[in-house]
Amino acid sequence: MSSRFRSTRLGAAIAVATAGLLVLAGCAAGGGSAPSGAADPKAEIIVGSQNEPTNLDQIFGGSSGVTEVFTGNVYEGLFKITDDAQVEPLLASETEVSDDGLTYTFTLRDATFHSGKALTADDVVYSLQRFIGEESIAARKRQLSVIDTVSAVDDSTVAVTLKQPSISFTYNLGYVWIVNAEAGDLTTTADGTGPYTLADYRKGDSISLDVNPDYWGDAPANGGVVYQYFADPTALNNALLTGAVDLVTSQSNPDSLGEFESAGFQIIEGTSTTKELLAFNDRVAPFTDAKVRKAIYSAIDRQKLLEAIWDGRGQLIGSMVPPSEPWYIDLANNNPYDPALSEQLLTEAGYPAGFAFSIKTPDSGVHSTVAEFLKSELAKVGVTVNIDIITDDQWYQQVYTDKDFEATLQGHVNDRDINFYGNPDFYWGYDNADVQQWLAASEAAGSVEEQTSLIRQVNQQISDDAASVWLYLNPQLRVAAPGVTGVPENGLNSLFYVYGIQKA
Repeated sequence: MSSRFRSTRLGAAIAVATAGLLVLAGCAAGGGSAPSGAADPKAEIIVGSQNEPTNLDQIFGGSSGVTEVFTGNVYEGLFKITDDAQVEPLLASETEVSDDGLTYTFTLRDATFHSGKALTADDVVYSLQRFIGEESIAARKRQLSVIDTVSAVDDSTVAVTLKQPSISFTYNLGYVWIVNAEAGDLTTTADGTGPYTLADYRKGDSISLDVNPDYWGDAPANGGVVYQYFADPTALNNALLTGAVDLVTSQSNPDSLGEFESAGFQIIEGTSTTKELLAFNDRVAPFTDAKVRKAIYSAIDRQKLLEAIWDGRGQLIGSMVPPSEPWYIDLANNNPYDPALSEQLLTEAGYPAGFAFSIKTPDSGVHSTVAEFLKSELAKVGVTVNIDIITDDQWYQQVYTDKDFEATLQGHVNDRDINFYGNPDFYWGYDNADVQQWLAASEAAGSVEEQTSLIRQVNQQISDDAASVWLYLNPQLRVAAPGVTGVPENGLNSLFYVYGIQKA
């Protein structure tokens, strides 16, 4: 999916956890307590997940699941985004930038694709052109469309010329897979340079990764990884409790934490970038009117919702920017919970008796439960909500592609994704010329300070306009069996590097 939406299933009803949370501090290699015995470097790690890719190619709507499995594990970029959101060189061993900030020259390290073909500059040219090409719906395509030309200087050198300076260019490149130019269709196969090869793909069941014996870098700390997929969170939890899986990438039900803690499992809490949104179609009345959007916002007790869904874990936010990003400002109360204000705004907008609208709700994750909560809250101010539950595939087509909706619920996992509000063609259709200008200027900024100042203006404006309702920021909870170490802590855009995970 273009913006890598999280797709998780939660069939259980809302429950409030009574058990405490054990938070384990992680080190650079990730969370996890010391194993009782020596780690086995040949041990296979079984990862339980509800985040299955819809296909295996990031440019064709593979959803956040492709990031979780493939980015950094099977495929690598010129740069790597670390678990703490820093940028490090990866396939680019050296980078030179021209004085005007428009030309980047990358020297490639020696690496080999899993098929045996040597990495060359032609592969990088192909990969970047493919990423921003007409067929691509990749998440950062719009930001990377700043690329003007890409050319191979020689077999190990690539020159990229930009249309204008882009202060986030190398950061965004951290999400672009370098693929074999000769690989062909990658929706069901893979050919990267990473520490793992794709061993087996069973749609609806699992993805298996084998250690790449010819990897250019350090060998993984384990003997391979299997991602086992579960549609039902209860089945996933039972698999962990019975030892069928070693860890889960995301725990969606805090009610389970007490049981895991008492059984000696590790509860690892990190930083999330997943925002639960009620997104309006701002092209469609009455949501063309900011007063109506603000009225909806102020009718919802988001703190009560957060308590119900996450037992108070997570955080209220008032814009698309989480606290982990440099342009965060606290806007949680910018559109306060105030039913009287909501009714006043509805009257001013011409809807004193309220109105009715439909929320298209994916059947995955907590969305349908959240929809029921919103329906109850909005009924108190005279607004009728009709809930239309659809599958994830229907959501991609009807909402994201066709833009055939009034409002929807979705969890946006991307880091630094406020830029979506600068694109009037994005599925929610928010169109503000000032926001577009500020975002464009922020990318051409000459310093981080200037960039931060401009994006904070955007942050404030989209909140003032209630462009969406940012319901809450998810907590990032992972659970691992005793003796499992090296689990990444944070939920940065679904990145999940598995090569440091070990078990005794």
